[in-house]
Amino acid sequence: MTDKLSIEKDAIRALADILVETDLTEIEYENEGHRIRVARNLNLPATSIAIPPAVAPAATNIPNSEPSAVKSASTEGAIKSPMVGTVYLSSEPGAAPFVKVGDTVAQGQTLLIIEAMKVMNPIKAPRAGKITSILIKDAQPIEFGEPLLVIE
Repeated sequence: MTDKLSIEKDAIRALADILVETDLTEIEYENEGHRIRVARNLNLPATSIAIPPAVAPAATNIPNSEPSAVKSASTEGAIKSPMVGTVYLSSEPGAAPFVKVGDTVAQGQTLLIIEAMKVMNPIKAPRAGKITSILIKDAQPIEFGEPLLVIE
C-alpha cells in the first residue's frame, strides 16, 4: 500500500508541475482504472478576469471556412492528443515540419511530437490519408483530447 501511495504522490507532483508549466487550472490523468485529478484554485477578483473571444484556429486551414465546416473538421477525422503537454511540429527548431496541409501520410508515420514531463512522445498516424487541416501551432501547450490535425 505504501508503494502505491508513493507512486501516487509522484504522479500528483508531476501533474502539479504540468499545471504550473502550462498555466492550466485543472488536469486529470487515468491509467489502469486509477484516476488522479489535480486542480489549483486561483482566487482572482471577478472584475479582473478577462475572457477573450473564442477563435477557431482551424478556420484558415479549411476552404470555405463556414462554421459548419470548422465544426465538422474538428470532429470528423481529427487526431486528438493522447496526453497533456507541448506539441512540436518538427523534430527540432528550424527543421522542416513532419507534415503539412495537403501531405499524404501512411499509417504509422510520425505526425508531430508531444513533450510531456520532459519526454518527447512521437504521435503517429493511426491510418493512411491526406492531411486536410493542422489545428495547432508549433510549441503550443495542449490538453488531453484536444484535436491536433485532421486526416481524411
